[in-house]
Amino acid sequence: GERLQIGDFEFTCIETSGHTRGHMCLYEPHRGLLLAGDHMLGDITPNIQLWSDDRNPLKDYLESLDRILQYPVELVLPGHREIITDCRKRVLELKMHHQDRLREILSILGSGRKNGFQVASEMTWDFSWGLKSWDSFPVQQKWFATGEAIAHLQYLEEEGLVKREIRERKIVYSLQPD
Repeated sequence: GERLQIGDFEFTCIETSGHTRGHMCLYEPHRGLLLAGDHMLGDITPNIQLWSDDRNPLKDYLESLDRILQYPVELVLPGHREIITDCRKRVLELKMHHQDRLREILSILGSGRKNGFQVASEMTWDFSWGLKSWDSFPVQQKWFATGEAIAHLQYLEEEGLVKREIRERKIVYSLQPD
């Protein structure tokens, strides 16, 4: 809610945690301009990861997307990639993407208990740059993918749909029995 005056621009600070803790977007109401950083990207989805049990980054991210919908945004300038000209449409696409991911993970866990890496390895990924499978994914991409899978698993656990337990000193997830 704080305001920053920079020349002819007066930006309102909007807290948009999810991609990272404390992420901020800057909204300029006179121009309908949103400086989005990595909160919204035009042709890819921001990476939402969990590496600490003290938060729920996917829940934070979805709430932050809802927060952005409260503003009449005409133009979104992300931190990189494509400019976004239809903010509302992109927010709805991002929300749908994560709902699809949550359903996919529930389906993956339908075949039994798995750890975060195993779940990530069975998820649908965009294998660009000539990659054909999870096995050909670079280690860094597997790291990001596993963090994203764990963030979704944390969300599902807090929703009461997934159970987390420790087996043989590893965290594994399964569907919550009805």
